[in-house]
Amino acid sequence: MLKDYLSQLYERKKDPIRVGLVGCGQMGRGIISQSFTLPWVKISAICDHKIERAKDTLNHSGYDYGRLIEVGDIKEGEKALKEGSTILTTDTNLLCSFPSLEVIIDATGTPEGGALTASQAIKAGKHIVLLTVETDSLVGRVLRKKAEEKGIVYSLAAGDEPAATKELYDFAVSLGFRVIAAGKGKNNPFNPYATPMMLIGEARRKRMNPRMLCSFVDGTKTAVEMTSLSNATGLLPDKRGMHGVKASVEDIPQIFSLKKDGGILENEGIVDYVFGLAPGVFVVYETKDKESQAILAYLKIGEGPRYLLYRPYHLTSLEAFTSVYRAVLYKEPTLRPLYTPYSEVIACAKSDLKVGEIIDGIGGETVYGVIEQFKVSRGEHLVPLGLLKGAEVVRAIKKDTAITYADVVLKEGFLLSLYREQEELAGEVGN
Repeated sequence: MLKDYLSQLYERKKDPIRVGLVGCGQMGRGIISQSFTLPWVKISAICDHKIERAKDTLNHSGYDYGRLIEVGDIKEGEKALKEGSTILTTDTNLLCSFPSLEVIIDATGTPEGGALTASQAIKAGKHIVLLTVETDSLVGRVLRKKAEEKGIVYSLAAGDEPAATKELYDFAVSLGFRVIAAGKGKNNPFNPYATPMMLIGEARRKRMNPRMLCSFVDGTKTAVEMTSLSNATGLLPDKRGMHGVKASVEDIPQIFSLKKDGGILENEGIVDYVFGLAPGVFVVYETKDKESQAILAYLKIGEGPRYLLYRPYHLTSLEAFTSVYRAVLYKEPTLRPLYTPYSEVIACAKSDLKVGEIIDGIGGETVYGVIEQFKVSRGEHLVPLGLLKGAEVVRAIKKDTAITYADVVLKEGFLLSLYREQEELAGEVGN
């Protein structure tokens, strides 16, 4: 596949793939900087609600990005694009409307931002590559459907853990192996009660939004990522929140086995995470074929019957352009949800919440995210975390309690409407 990429990409040097980028935070900065090393790609248009942040990102990139123009309409922007300029705007809809752009990358980092970018890109007939996993884990199914109806690609970006793990999963399944477990290493110390204010110093040192860092530390990001992986593969969390064990690479195949075999699992075919494995991803697989076992033993992979596939890295935004290549050259996604839902990110209270309080959403002061099986979430009437920003508490909620629809009044808006549209999609619930 890489050889095919390169042969076709070399042909695009004289006519680079024109990309629109929405969001100039940490991931957006990486996308912009990486693009200057790729002669077959050009970030031609950038959208950010802070126009000065986009300018600063380009000015500090160290590369020649050409003429920089702020535009306010399609005609003006398209003219600038054809002249080779890089254009800036604060209007996502405008950016997605430029005919010259082939693909849109979303790096907004919020469920609302990603959903808006994806919806507008799809409406305009542009391939959409999401770095915003928070959007996919919430409304990925309906966005996939809308993209397919338009004949374009909806995809999560390569480089994040869901896509990196899916590569290993696909490899194992394609060889006839049975996947027992799949997941990621946990990068950050785990504290479900972390708040942005507690992390503001570390966030500044890492040039991160404190809320984004908080979503890593409180476990929400891991729940979001493994939910997207679950919904793309049909693998399920073994229990609410997953196990999250400490383990070495060598121990993983034994730990992720059934309890009757000395492991921790109630069920096989699960998603989970491991402390001590970051920044890698893994798949535990099994074969009962004697000849295959003999070959794997000869290769010093292990004695079986469970074995490990391990990728010791994921490169986040640095890998994202491979998803652009797949979308433009092959009309293929890197990762997308199945139409059958398997998991959902629910919300638990970080502290006792009183009637009248407003929930501030992902990475905030009030709630943290936990993965749960979709059928359980539905059975208990639990609210997806991504819908809770701006919700008002109407019934007191105890610390660590999962939030139900009876506990809150949700804030009406585009994201909630899109989620309701997704609820109308036909499809069985994954077991």
